[in-house]
Amino acid sequence: MKREVKLGNRLVGDGHPVYIIAEIGINHNGDLGIAKQLIDAAVEAGCDAVKFQKRTPELCVPPDQRDKMRHTPWGYVTYMEYRERIEFGQDEFSEIGDYCQENKIDWMASAWDEPSVDFLEKFDPILHKVPSASLTDTTLLKKMRQQKRPIILSTGMSELGQIEVAVELIGTEDLILTHCTSTYPCPPEELNLKMIQTLIEMYPCPVGYSGHEVGLPTTIAAVTLGACVIERHITLDRAMWGSDQAASVEPGGIRKLVKYIRVVEEALGDGVKTVYESERPSLEKLRRADTLPIRGRYQKK
Repeated sequence: MKREVKLGNRLVGDGHPVYIIAEIGINHNGDLGIAKQLIDAAVEAGCDAVKFQKRTPELCVPPDQRDKMRHTPWGYVTYMEYRERIEFGQDEFSEIGDYCQENKIDWMASAWDEPSVDFLEKFDPILHKVPSASLTDTTLLKKMRQQKRPIILSTGMSELGQIEVAVELIGTEDLILTHCTSTYPCPPEELNLKMIQTLIEMYPCPVGYSGHEVGLPTTIAAVTLGACVIERHITLDRAMWGSDQAASVEPGGIRKLVKYIRVVEEALGDGVKTVYESERPSLEKLRRADTLPIRGRYQKK
């Protein structure tokens, strides 16, 4: 059975190019101008989509955290005020949608609560994304499934049994699972990339990788292990203010990442051994004898 999901005008999964998502998240720091610069960087790199986050602060910020003070670009403010200032609303997302359409790149956002799902539905999203923190939020999972759109379910900070319950609840139809470790930045020894293969063996749906590590090689390795969706955070400068900046990739890095992924997926081939025409001159020049018997299923008839 072929594992594939349609996202907008693209098929994602077996036999299709890796779908590369540049996660802007909250790295825009509430500034629409920065958001557009990050979209530009994703477009220039050749990414397939950009992703944002959407929360309802009064639902997502625990009461005991709301009045805690924090140093921010807006001064020394409460955590609640910070969360409110960093959220984009109707006007900003409308402009983001128009800007992405003009630049021919998909956009999406992870919804952290039910009102945020309703908010995003106004923009006819190509999918809904379940953030790792919400994998055990059954009410949110049901709300997303009711929208009858593809779902990406990120599996960070979750045990295998919790993933099983979540997948059972929403089903595998139009589902993409992404392996993830929710540490920012994540040390290599905790990436556990072989989990990609475990998820592929467990479920008949496309499997991807959402990475928070420093550097690019391990993300490339995820592609060789079967990840058909790749998501990495992007930033204009890793030294910028914000909790996710240090685990993000700068514009030059995202360009390299896309380039390397395209080279690697081409190099993976189809797994069928063949003698290429480009090899024949070497074969005729260097092979001294051709007496080795060929047996079994490789026997020429």
